[in-house]
This record gives sequence, structure tokens and C-alpha cells, in this order.
Amino acid sequence: MSTNETGNHQQENKSLLLANVFAIGIFGGIFASLAGVAAHYFKFMEFSPKFILTSWSDMSWIDRWQGTMMTLLVFGILSIGVAFIYYGLLKKIKSIFAGLIYGVICWALLVFVFKPMFSDLPAVSKMSSNSVITSVCIFILYGLFVGYSISYDHQEYLRQKEIAENQSGS
Repeated sequence: MSTNETGNHQQENKSLLLANVFAIGIFGGIFASLAGVAAHYFKFMEFSPKFILTSWSDMSWIDRWQGTMMTLLVFGILSIGVAFIYYGLLKKIKSIFAGLIYGVICWALLVFVFKPMFSDLPAVSKMSSNSVITSVCIFILYGLFVGYSISYDHQEYLRQKEIAENQSGS
């Protein structure tokens, strides 16, 4: 394999890696918010992820299935950014604890830092213990999914890069 072909192959792998981060982000956000909707429906949490819409609007469609779909979409889109932040900062960490801690940090940022933006998100002091535990657990699972998936993909990218370099050097 020539040096030019190796470089093109590595560029393709890097593009694929970034596309995977995008996909991990959107699917992680959708599934985490879907878990939140289910947790609210089954009364594990007293607030719904729809707070992201109801805090800004009081349109009646938000309470119907369209609101649920829009909530999943909004969290999916926001999660793309969160996944790229993980990729930029923590992709090299192989430990599962990085994702776990990242999920807890995301939860803490939401309920303590970004809380003023969302009037329908109750303050932590007003949440029941079930709501706190459930929401933290959802964020932990989200962080684990994003963290493990991105770290795994990054390690695979490095492995493929090493294989390509070894083949071009021999």
C-alpha cells in the first residue's frame, strides 16, 4: 500500500469515526430521553423530559405524541454536541468510569447550571428521591453508552491506523 493510499484510508477512518460520534450522540440522546419519558409515565419521576419544550412554550401539542417525538428529537440533537465534547476531552480514556462520571457531570450541569433556562424542571431540593435517583441513573446509563462507544471506536481507529502504518512500512 502506498503512502498516499495509507493517508486516504486513515482519512476515511477518521471521517467514519466522526460519523460514529454523531450517530452515538443522536441515538444516545433519543434513547435516554425515551427512558425519561417511560420513567415519567410509570411514575418513577415526577417531571418529564418534555420540560425542555414546556419551559419555552405552552402549546397544546406538546402534551400529545408530537410533543414526545419533538422532545426525543431535541435531546438527540443536543446530545450530538455532548458526544463531541466527550470525544474531544475523554476519548482516550479506556475506563468505564469515565462515562459513568461524565453522565453524572451532565446531570449536575443540567439541574444546577442550566436549571434557570428550564422553568418546568424542578429544583433538586423539590424533587422526590425517586426522581433524583431515576434521573441520575438515566444520565449514568447515557454517559456509559456515549463514553464506552466513543472510546471503543477511538481505540479501533488507533488499531486500524497502526495496522495501516505497519503495512506501509513493511
